[in-house]
Amino acid sequence: MKKKETDYFSALYEVARVINASLDPSTVLDKIVQCVTRAMHVKACSIRLLDLRKKKLVLGAAHGLSKYYLHKGPILIKESGLDQKVLAGETVWLKNVQTDKDFQYGAKAKAEGIKSVFVVPLLLRKNAIGVLRVYSESIHKFNDQEIKYLEAVANLSAIALDNARHHKTLQIQCDLMAAHKYRIDDN
Repeated sequence: MKKKETDYFSALYEVARVINASLDPSTVLDKIVQCVTRAMHVKACSIRLLDLRKKKLVLGAAHGLSKYYLHKGPILIKESGLDQKVLAGETVWLKNVQTDKDFQYGAKAKAEGIKSVFVVPLLLRKNAIGVLRVYSESIHKFNDQEIKYLEAVANLSAIALDNARHHKTLQIQCDLMAAHKYRIDDN
């Protein structure tokens, strides 16, 4: 039986729709990884975000990965050749992460049943803020449509995170101004 071909325009519309539905970053990221996993017919998808010190990637959201795999250990930038390349702005495909030296946890990937990984940077004004990863159970060469879809999703994800952060900042400022006005009115 032939695998159904994905309409990536419709899949991208679905991602844009879920991004527009919430300003809560964790909700948005959870929905994005679910949409990507479904649209691409892959084992899993994750989004990892650069920590404030830019030393490691922390989990933003994941779909299709076991708790064992998600808690395998920290993703340290200095120890991950893959993430160094991606955070420098490259899109990277690893044919077989179980044997690739650039993949930090090859043995854990083997135990999880992961073969190929495709990683795209989340870029915000040309600065990487994280990575979007897609995991397949078999060796999978990603085609041009899949690559363009993932790059678009990564860009939308970065914009969504930035919008959520700005919204939260504005909300805090409004709350502070309202509290200040309340104190002034009480005097």
